[in-house]
Amino acid sequence: MWDYSETVKEHFYNPKNAGAVEQANAVGDVGSISCGDALRLTLKVDPENEVILDAGFQTFGCGSAIASSSALTEMVKGKTLDEALTITNQDIADFLDGLPPEKMHCSVMGREALQAAVANYRGEEWVDDHEEGALICKCFAIDDVMIRETIRENSLSSVEDVTNYTKAGGGCSSCHEGIENILIEELAARGEVFVAAHAKGKKKAPKKQEALVSLEMPVAEPAAAEPAPAAPAGMSAFQRIKKIEAVIEEIRPNLQADRGDCELLDVDGKNIYVSLVGACSGCQMAAMTVGGIQQKMIEALGEFVKVIPVDKAKAAAQQQALA
Repeated sequence: MWDYSETVKEHFYNPKNAGAVEQANAVGDVGSISCGDALRLTLKVDPENEVILDAGFQTFGCGSAIASSSALTEMVKGKTLDEALTITNQDIADFLDGLPPEKMHCSVMGREALQAAVANYRGEEWVDDHEEGALICKCFAIDDVMIRETIRENSLSSVEDVTNYTKAGGGCSSCHEGIENILIEELAARGEVFVAAHAKGKKKAPKKQEALVSLEMPVAEPAAAEPAPAAPAGMSAFQRIKKIEAVIEEIRPNLQADRGDCELLDVDGKNIYVSLVGACSGCQMAAMTVGGIQQKMIEALGEFVKVIPVDKAKAAAQQQALA
C-alpha cells in the first residue's frame, strides 16, 4: 500500500471546489476515461485583470488524481493567469506534502489541465501532447514530446520514473525500449549515462544519478511493468471476487448514509463493472466515488484494476436483446 500524506487524505476525503464553476469562461480537458484518468478544470477569470476568481474540477481517477485536482484549484484562485502558469507538477505535489512516486502522473495531469484552460480562455489552440510527437505508449496514448518534457522538468532517470510521472510503460511494457531510447538521448544531453535494466528486470541507476529523484517519500516497491503492487501469490479467481465483494461491503455504509449504493455486476480480468444506484446514480460526485472505489480495490487486491460504472438497466436490456 502506498504511503499518503495527511494532506492528500484530506483533499481526497474532503475535496475542495468539486464540480464545474458557474459562468466559467475557461475550460481545460485532459486525459481520457478509456485510459483510466481524465480531468476537466473550469475557471472563472476576471476579464479586467485576468485574475482567477474561482476554480472547479471534475475528475475520473484514483484518490491521488482527486487530491491533485483539489489542490490545484486551491493554488490557482487569486492568481493571474500568468502567475498560475508558473505552477509546476512538483508544486502541486509539494502542496500536498508529497505524492507517492507511482502517483506523480496525477500532478502532471493537473498541470496540463491548467495549461489547456488558460489557452482556452485566451482563444489559443492548446495542442495536446499526444498529438505532437510519435506515439510511444499505445496503452495510455503518451507520445515522445510529453515523455521528453516530463523527463527534463523532473530530472527523471529511469523507465520506472517515466512510468510514475506519465503512466507510459505501465501497461503491456512493449514501449519500454522506446522509453529507454529517449532516456539515453535526454541523459546524454545532461552529460549523464543511462544504464538499461538487466535481464532480470532490476533497475540500475545511471552514473551520477544515485539520488537525482527524491520526493522525500518512501518508494512503495520497485514496480516493473505496472505502477501497482504485485498481486498476492496464490489468489484464486474465487478468492479475488470475494475480496472485491468485501471492498464494496466496506464502503457500502458510507454510500447508504448518503442514500446511495454500489452493486458489483461483473469482473472481467482487470475490469470491475459496478452499478451506482440511488443517490449515487447521476450524482456530480459519481466520478469521485468511482475513483475512491478503484483506489480501495487496487490496495486490497495488490494489482492495478479499473472500476467501470455501468447503467444496470441498460446492461440488462442489452443482454436481453442478445439472448
